[in-house]
Amino acid sequence: MMVQLSAVRKAFGARVLIDAATWQVQAGDRVGLCGPNGAGKTTLLRMMAGLDEPDAGVITRSSGLTVGYLPQEGLAHRGCTLFEEASEAFDDVLAVHREMRDLEARLGDAEIPATEHDQMLERYSDVQEAFRDRGGYDIEAKVTAVLSGLGFQREKFNQPCEQFSGGWQMRIALAKLLLRGPRLLLLDEPTNHLDLEARNWLEDFLLSYSHALVLVSHDRFFLDAVATSIVEIGLRKLTNYQGGYSTYLVERESRLERLREQKRRQDEEVERMHAFIDRFRYKATKAAQVQSRVKLLGKIVPIEIPPERKRVHFQFAGCARSARAVIELKNIRKSYRDLTVFERANVLIERGDRVALVGPNGAGKSTLMRILAGVEPPDAGERLEGQNLVAQYFAQDEATQLDDALTVHDTLAAGSPIHMIPSIRNILGGFLFSGDDIYKRVAVLSGGERTRLAVARMLLRPSNTLLLDEPTNHLDIDSTNVLLDALADYGGTLIFVSHDRYFVDRLSTKVLDIGDGDAVSYPGTYEEFRLSKTERTRRPMPPPPASPAQGASTRPTKPAQTRAESRPATHAANHRRNQAEIRRKERQRKALEARISDLEQRISDREGTVRRLEAEIASPDFYKDATTAQDTISRHQTLMWEVGDLMNQWEALQAKVNEETEA
Repeated sequence: MMVQLSAVRKAFGARVLIDAATWQVQAGDRVGLCGPNGAGKTTLLRMMAGLDEPDAGVITRSSGLTVGYLPQEGLAHRGCTLFEEASEAFDDVLAVHREMRDLEARLGDAEIPATEHDQMLERYSDVQEAFRDRGGYDIEAKVTAVLSGLGFQREKFNQPCEQFSGGWQMRIALAKLLLRGPRLLLLDEPTNHLDLEARNWLEDFLLSYSHALVLVSHDRFFLDAVATSIVEIGLRKLTNYQGGYSTYLVERESRLERLREQKRRQDEEVERMHAFIDRFRYKATKAAQVQSRVKLLGKIVPIEIPPERKRVHFQFAGCARSARAVIELKNIRKSYRDLTVFERANVLIERGDRVALVGPNGAGKSTLMRILAGVEPPDAGERLEGQNLVAQYFAQDEATQLDDALTVHDTLAAGSPIHMIPSIRNILGGFLFSGDDIYKRVAVLSGGERTRLAVARMLLRPSNTLLLDEPTNHLDIDSTNVLLDALADYGGTLIFVSHDRYFVDRLSTKVLDIGDGDAVSYPGTYEEFRLSKTERTRRPMPPPPASPAQGASTRPTKPAQTRAESRPATHAANHRRNQAEIRRKERQRKALEARISDLEQRISDREGTVRRLEAEIASPDFYKDATTAQDTISRHQTLMWEVGDLMNQWEALQAKVNEETEA
């Protein structure tokens, strides 16, 4: 046990977030925290990190536990370079290095007496060995690997930290945490400021992380890949589910079905009691039975059911079809002062395309979106529109463009087709605006609420082409799913930027790779694009063509030759895909086996305690002290319940291992 919560309660004013919550994190756990916005995920992380205290209950941490916490925002670094700041993760090792340098300088002093010199040499040997044993000579390589993985360019390693923007500041904080390697890593939306490549790198890093991890993320693909269990925060309780996010969705629905059935039966029983009381309240012969039922009603704890997550099916406003060529960019050039973003880039968007723009942060994805949308002209080149183009552009700052004076409902009604007006309430419900929320002024909405409203407004307006720049920013998983379902049914052309891997995988049929002043088109899904890019990176460069003077043929390669040469590459890509799948399954199997081993040890420990308590209960003098006896019996019962619960978990995990082995 690394961290244990016992009967923890946390409230803000009259609003109770967590009540009587009991949970523990074991070594090696990788837990994803899920729940609606405002349920208390960040609050729980802060309490586990020791930054906030519970109102009631106890949070116990194991002796010597090191905890690393990454908040969503608000961190800033200054006073040193990027590389120096990241290297501070190894402060204790660098202190040893500083002592080495100090000893080296003093050893060069010829005036030091021989005896002291020998002592210093002996100390230097010890310090040097300690520095080597603690990985001091690998610090530079480790820092370089993590910074590069998180998207920092090597030429910026010596740049002062204060010159980096807020999103990059959070990457610096994340880099320091990963390099420090605490035994418990708490990450609150670590992917918020990462592009797709950095997210992929972080996913691989966390999969090999040897210590415990608890994270909050709105990226379900990331949760599925990293988490081996999900803890849901809802109705002031913590509910644990084994498996990744996809498994959690299935198990949660099954649990809710059981809960709804229990609620139905309870309501029926309560209704029968009320009917009996009302019928015989004034009948003397039934007075005792009436009073008995009144007392029973007072003891019934109503079963709570989470509000059902709305699934909204959009019927998009009708719009004429665009021409086959929707938007074409020819030889465009775009610069900002000394920075050239595009140099003679060519892009063709055709009707029905679902294009994902990918590339590292700062490569020019948003710039290209603005040029495609026609809101910013290129410095050179042409932008051509096809006939009947009706485009809707969703900018990154779209939420800030809403009219603060309007209500939520009026914001959607303004500019929407007449026949869509009756659907507004349903659509708002799908984006988590319910009851009196629809009469709120836009001015009082939070950042996430404004984004949800801006997305809903865009979907209501007629279009045959949508250009979306980070539409999932500030959206929770439920709202993202509503948007995904809507866009999956969209019959027009879709161009989008998103750092949500699940969103990209679900929608894209073509990828535009932005970088090095160009935009290169790849047909197929994002996963196919990744495999293709990996293959090109690993493939050796072909030798330069021989000159005519050397007798080499200048005829172009035949198509048949090209296809034949591509077959080994295709086989290699398939082989790597299979090997990656095998490695992923092996990691999952090892994680399951480790969890099973841990459960077996916990079951054994508790059964040993149960046997000892049973021996005490069987002793002749056990009931002499009634208070002590009752405490022992209660503890015995609690342990028996725990053993039963652990056995259920063990059986479920063992069944999963057996299924994977048979598969």
